Amino acid sequence: MHFNATKSLLLAFSAFIIGSCGKPTENLGAIRSLSETMDEVVTRLYGQFDRSALDTIGEAFVHTYITPEEKQAFASQYWVMRVNVPATVSLMRDASQQTVPFWLQDAGFIKTEKKIKNTHSTYEVWQKEVPAGPINLGINGFDKHRPVYFLSLAPKNAPDKLVIEPVFPANQHIATLDVGAFTYHDWDGLTLTEVPQDMKGQQLLTTIRGRAREAHLIGAFRSTDFPSSPLPDQLMLTWSNSPANSVDIQWRTNTSVAEGMVKYWKKGSTDTLTQLAHANVMEDRLLQNDRYIHRFTAEIQNLEPATSYAYLAGNPTSGWSTVESFRTADTQKSPFSFVWFGDVHNTKEWGDLIHQAEQRHADNRFYIIAGDLVNTGLHRDDWDQLFGYAGKTLSRRPLMAVPGNHDSQDGLGAWMFEEMFSYPDNGPTGLPSGRSYHFTYQNALFIMLDATLSVSAQSPWVEQVLRENPADWKFVVTHFPPYNAVEPYEHIIAEWVPIFDRHQVDMVMGGHFHYYMRSKPLINSEISREPTQGTRYVISIGTTGKNKEADKGSYAEVQFAAQFLYQHMEITGKSLQYTVYDLEGKVRDQFSLTKE
Repeated sequence: MHFNATKSLLLAFSAFIIGSCGKPTENLGAIRSLSETMDEVVTRLYGQFDRSALDTIGEAFVHTYITPEEKQAFASQYWVMRVNVPATVSLMRDASQQTVPFWLQDAGFIKTEKKIKNTHSTYEVWQKEVPAGPINLGINGFDKHRPVYFLSLAPKNAPDKLVIEPVFPANQHIATLDVGAFTYHDWDGLTLTEVPQDMKGQQLLTTIRGRAREAHLIGAFRSTDFPSSPLPDQLMLTWSNSPANSVDIQWRTNTSVAEGMVKYWKKGSTDTLTQLAHANVMEDRLLQNDRYIHRFTAEIQNLEPATSYAYLAGNPTSGWSTVESFRTADTQKSPFSFVWFGDVHNTKEWGDLIHQAEQRHADNRFYIIAGDLVNTGLHRDDWDQLFGYAGKTLSRRPLMAVPGNHDSQDGLGAWMFEEMFSYPDNGPTGLPSGRSYHFTYQNALFIMLDATLSVSAQSPWVEQVLRENPADWKFVVTHFPPYNAVEPYEHIIAEWVPIFDRHQVDMVMGGHFHYYMRSKPLINSEISREPTQGTRYVISIGTTGKNKEADKGSYAEVQFAAQFLYQHMEITGKSLQYTVYDLEGKVRDQFSLTKE
């Protein structure tokens, strides 16, 4: 499947409610919002049932358990809009969904013989005629069926001009229903292949598959193997400013701890400094044994370059972490190395891999992950596994990462990624902070590109960063590798590769396809005659492998099926030593490069 992110739209959810199903009302706020209703239902369930009982919840139980007021909210507050003239509403429901939305027939929708198709699903067409005024529609279901329904509207009287506004959720995209149209912003490469002739040209209201999560109660509840406590854990280093003069320290506690701080000192010194942290409440509503936590971030500034520090985090009342350490970057071009991974997907084996890297490379200065840190970026228990398996490795070396499609999922964005990591706020204007950014470590520039966001919107920024930040070494990290044997990213090749060529980017590091490939140096998609000129594109994999039968393209220098790899990159002035290790400690690939 190809998830084209170039048209990605994150829907904004309004707090205003227009009316209720069946009998629209002008009494705004008469019915609680869907989000408020879910909060109340889930909180009540936690107070009355244990984990084993929550796992048995089914459709019939939900309908007997929720109150009439809650049922009305589920039936009317999912998709709300107003039309200026009488209209025909067509609701396209995935035929493979086992349970028809409970409210659909009661609201007056009638199943027709019409079908709409894409290459993934066949949709039933349910229709209803409505007068001018509000339209209130209910949830897709309690089952998190991801191909959620979408809509088209047409005026009942053809000469009328239909206006659909306002719409909740806000920022509704309205397209034209026809073959070739997409329906899900988080999968805009999935387009319609069959549309009834008499429906073509109607106004198409697109959506995101993440909306299936809004009323998820059946098979919904999860638990974490690494619940929080009053003691600090998940201690992690990042940079949001200069690696030579600063470091950001992050950790987690349960919500009983309201305040946090970091005590730090130069190694060998007794002079201790203190930096207060700011706390952020994170909720994962369906994480039954750790719904709310506090994540703390302390931003430490004015450090001395090339200096080792010790630190601990916490507070005097609730307790402290163990003493850990970090080292600031040099301001000179001294030798350094770093380790990077492709997809890691919060596996235990990746935890073993990063521990091996720490033991094998005492000179390592930081880690990079090229996206897909976890399986499901909206599940905090997956993040708990990532940090749990990493142990204390991330408390001693900073982790710099970009989101992948698993971290930014179903059109709902990468909000957990954003709240987990304190990264530079120097990315493209108008895009979420800390997802695309850049930093310089000594004589190397690192541009971290979130390719789940609009590619074209980032191009001017990429050009500017490369133009304004000269460095001996220029590296780009992005999840989707433009050159690959599965499905090349033509839009990335068209937008970013010419910029990489103009500014002589040395290496582009990616993942996504779960095999290993290192390209020959490329310029304008052609193999460079000079090994010191051109960009090397690398795909790596820090979790289980796939795509074992992928053909080796002419651009590939080395390619093989693999799993659980990491790359150690050692820079000494204008020389680079690149080595790839597997979980058994075997060297799987290596090369060296010296610039003039």
